[in-house]
Amino acid sequence: MAEVYLSAREPVDLYTFDAAYLGRLRGSDPATESHFVAYFSELLHIKLRGRMLPPQVIEDVCQETFLRVLMAARDGSSIHSPERLGAYVNSVCKHVLLEYYRSNSRTQQVDMDTFDVPDGRTDLERDVLRREGTRLVGEVLAQLPERDRNCLRALFLDERDKDDICQEFGVERAYLRVLVHRAKNSFRAHYLGK
Repeated sequence: MAEVYLSAREPVDLYTFDAAYLGRLRGSDPATESHFVAYFSELLHIKLRGRMLPPQVIEDVCQETFLRVLMAARDGSSIHSPERLGAYVNSVCKHVLLEYYRSNSRTQQVDMDTFDVPDGRTDLERDVLRREGTRLVGEVLAQLPERDRNCLRALFLDERDKDDICQEFGVERAYLRVLVHRAKNSFRAHYLGK
């Protein structure tokens, strides 16, 4: 078995699937089914969490994936290469996920009596928060060294082209990343110090 690191947490041992394993799945062997679900649960959860899905949706997609794969294993006609079982599970999960996205993207009827329509006027709270944020950013920028302040202002506030900024500061494009990184760290330190 080989180890693969799926995250900074723990390694996952890769299992080599063979015809005997697939035969046990076809025969509904409880120990093999438990191993199958435990092994692929972690992998599918990692894949689906990356899609920022709610936990209940992740569970539903996993359960539907397991159901379809186990049914395919039992009918004996869908899984042709036991060593490719992992790819097959991944493919089934992808299809289940696409079905979920399609079913949730269809338009749903809305009861207009319960629908709260925004009045269209200016959202005063959002405007106050935006102005407060702008004032706070301005204060923090004023505390930064001139080069950091000018770098951040040109890149993020004025949204100037990076090549123009490089020319203004007399640096190569690769070194601009270093300047921006340092300026952002300086900004963060001053902001958190407030």
